[in-house]
Amino acid sequence: MKWKADWGLRARMALTMFLLFALYIVFIGVLSQYASLLGIVLIMGTFSLAQFFFSDRLTLWSMGAKEVSEDEYPELHRKLGRLSQQADLPKPKVAVVDSRVPNAFATGRSQKNAAVAVTTGLMRTLDDEELEGVLAHELAHVKNRDMMVMTVASFLSTIAFLVVRWGWWFGGGNRERGQPQVWVAIAASLVVWIVSFLLIRALSRYREFAADRGGATITGKPSALASALMTIDSGMSKVPKEDIREQSEMNAFFIIPIKGDFIGKVFSTHPSTEARVERLRELERQM
Repeated sequence: MKWKADWGLRARMALTMFLLFALYIVFIGVLSQYASLLGIVLIMGTFSLAQFFFSDRLTLWSMGAKEVSEDEYPELHRKLGRLSQQADLPKPKVAVVDSRVPNAFATGRSQKNAAVAVTTGLMRTLDDEELEGVLAHELAHVKNRDMMVMTVASFLSTIAFLVVRWGWWFGGGNRERGQPQVWVAIAASLVVWIVSFLLIRALSRYREFAADRGGATITGKPSALASALMTIDSGMSKVPKEDIREQSEMNAFFIIPIKGDFIGKVFSTHPSTEARVERLRELERQM
């Protein structure tokens, strides 16, 4: 495999992290006017470290993913092991989610502690070549190291959102008579959350294109991944609504997002399936 570093993705990840870092320095500065700076730093630092070191376990747990052995899923392990060798990566942990939603995701802070999870619905929906295309796509995320950036960025955005949602309690729990300082902090948090939200969406859409290219490079079969994307996309319509709702919060990590309303599509974490398939077909022609 001739792997080419995606400098476009690296530049976007560096810019996103720089902007988020600058944004949160200002955010902490505003909050420190109304609360203990040491307390804010300790709380955010503790949660950040916990998220960084346990992100893979937390993501798997939140999705109901169970790590499986070779005895339980020998074919899945064999495919992932072979593709990992082709990608020059340590074999990640293998997990399975008991869900009818056909999807997959990768998580972990580094190449050495990554995990790749697939749903039972995905394994029932795809043929062997399509499944390998999806696994290679997830390994490309590991190879590109974009999971850590998304994990950290998503966590920082969540902190701002929590202040927006629950900050009024610090004003005495009364929305009408809350202290003015608290509302200033909530307003600043809202701005931080909106900017973070937009930065994360922009990076997430590009990283999916990068993982598609990387997955096609690993397998040498862009058409297999293109076919898998179309199969998964069409398969979503057959999944019960309650299953869709249960997993919609993890959109940024999935290979195909859970479709929402018009606003959800505008601010989607993924480019459209049609755009991704067209790029894969163009890559196939180039190969």
